[in-house]
Amino acid sequence: MIKYFIRRILYGLLVMLGVIVLVFLLFQGFADPSRLVMGQRADAATQENIRRELYLDQPKWKQFVLFVNDLSPLAIHTDSEIEKKQLKGFFIGSGINLAIKVPYLRRSYQTKKNVGEVLMEALPGTLLLAIAAMCIAIVIGIPLGVLAAVKKDTWMDTSAIFTSVLGISAPSFFMGIVIAYLFGFVWSQYTGLHMTGSWRDMDEITGQPYWSLQNLWLPALTLGIRPLAIITQLTRSAMLDVLNQDYIRTAYAKGLSKSVVVWKHALRNALNPVITAITGWFAELLAGAFFVEYIFGWKGIGKVTVDALEKLDFPVVMGSVLITSCFFILVNVLADVLYAVVDPRVRLE
Repeated sequence: MIKYFIRRILYGLLVMLGVIVLVFLLFQGFADPSRLVMGQRADAATQENIRRELYLDQPKWKQFVLFVNDLSPLAIHTDSEIEKKQLKGFFIGSGINLAIKVPYLRRSYQTKKNVGEVLMEALPGTLLLAIAAMCIAIVIGIPLGVLAAVKKDTWMDTSAIFTSVLGISAPSFFMGIVIAYLFGFVWSQYTGLHMTGSWRDMDEITGQPYWSLQNLWLPALTLGIRPLAIITQLTRSAMLDVLNQDYIRTAYAKGLSKSVVVWKHALRNALNPVITAITGWFAELLAGAFFVEYIFGWKGIGKVTVDALEKLDFPVVMGSVLITSCFFILVNVLADVLYAVVDPRVRLE
């Protein structure tokens, strides 16, 4: 098990390295961002200073090495770099230091703020949205799948299959627009919900921030539709297989009630593929929340990234892609390990 876990971690690190190379090539490998930092100023001396500050006056290979050094938790930095970049961590040495630090994602071109701090402020919103969407998918999807399996070939089963196929086929951005318009505008007086709003709003009278989880319902529902449909179909399929097993017939022969057999014995043994889907889809939700956050004005990494793209604020976009990729890889590694715990045969692959 330890070897399997280490192997998955190494695969994840290789994937992360590939993402870093791709991000560097896309956003810094072929362009000169100094113009974006300057805005309308066309002073050659100022542009040269900015190029020096961003290492753009160095060869591309050296820019990449410095980029990786900034991102790496274990790196080498001078005293001036530590002070200038306001690095956080443990530093061993004087002049040139061995650093065990928080990865440095550089600074925003527009606001000059540390990109890591900007994204960490937005990350709770994305995590909250993804967790809420997955909770909706689980709470509705598993019972719906069980009901469809128990009532096989009835109108309940047909309806569950039809709605799940519809949910899988409908793009999130399209469903977001429809749900926002209907529940946040047309029927707003009945639902009490709004088309846009974030998890933290400002009180118009006091000017103090407050939690507004009412705004969570519509984006969470939109984001949860596709995993809900997948979980419903997987639960139905797994339950149909389990309900035909001999031990289920034995349980009925012992006089156990149908509800006990279905919910306690059958469902418990049918959850393995569902657990795998849940962990995998949670990573998908973290990466797929971008357009949903933008449509509903929900302050998360997705909305921050889209806003940064509009302003050509590449460090924020690069940092967002890297953080999202890191979470995606971590969740997938945990899903692989969890599946290996549930099914030991996986470790032999």
